[in-house]
Amino acid sequence: MNTADSQDTSETFLDHARQATIPFRAEYDFSPHCFQASAGRMHYVDEGPRDAAPLLCIHGNPSWSFYYRRVVREFRGEHRVVAVDNLGCGLSDKPQDWSYRLEDHVENLCALVLALDLKNITLVLHDWGGAIGMGFAVRHPDRVARIVLGNTSAFLIDRIPLRIAVCRWPVFGAIALRGFNGFALAATTMAVEKPMTPLVKRGFLAPYNSWHNRIAQHRFVLDIPMGPSHPTWDVIESIDSGLAQLAGKPIAIAWGMKDWCFSAVFLDGWKARFPTAEVLEIKDAGHYMWEDAHEVALPFLRSFLERHALAPDSK
Repeated sequence: MNTADSQDTSETFLDHARQATIPFRAEYDFSPHCFQASAGRMHYVDEGPRDAAPLLCIHGNPSWSFYYRRVVREFRGEHRVVAVDNLGCGLSDKPQDWSYRLEDHVENLCALVLALDLKNITLVLHDWGGAIGMGFAVRHPDRVARIVLGNTSAFLIDRIPLRIAVCRWPVFGAIALRGFNGFALAATTMAVEKPMTPLVKRGFLAPYNSWHNRIAQHRFVLDIPMGPSHPTWDVIESIDSGLAQLAGKPIAIAWGMKDWCFSAVFLDGWKARFPTAEVLEIKDAGHYMWEDAHEVALPFLRSFLERHALAPDSK
């Protein structure tokens, strides 16, 4: 592809992203950006001063950068806030012949961060974003300054909720997730304790409006490793073994305690790995913690960032 073709393709991509967000622009008023990964174009939000220390927000399944809209708005005045749509998610391309393995999501994130030359990063991670973001962090610990975890994991555990397990069943899983949008639809009620407004629900669901566009939701579920024979098992073991090198960095954990998927068992796993982490346990919040508890989670994050401010010469 020549340079002119590449520019045309990027502009078409960005135009489509702008049009796609019009129905919920009141909730998601950000300019789109495009990164060309090896298997497709990735959309990301990039707000705030370019020379400020970045917050890098990585979502999970079945959400997208929309999940971090309040974080972006709250901190874009003083931070560079980058919120990525993993390939197959949100406004990013949704290739049908890509692996959708954790290892490859990590590769995409590494490539994006290096292309933007982000340094002194504060990682803000949720759900699969924990494994993806920590996969980046253990490869590039020198680029990570602080870490914020919320209802996520980057280590193996010998349990899987029945509601997730049935989504892995042959035939049934594909029909439920890709045919009926069962995963994303269910998340709009089962991942929160406080009902979403119709506008917010529309924002969460908008990118996942067809069989084609729901491929990542199904593939993420299939990529959960439940035994050593699964190709992602060793990847997560490797990430987990590298977490110790991050233990000296400032780490905050904000956790929705009514999460039926990422339960307190996962929180205990993080506490064991990062015993000095600052922990906010939110008793009345579910999996989508930034939806249920932004009134307390945003001040907690601001306080954490201020108490662990980066030295001026490190920005």
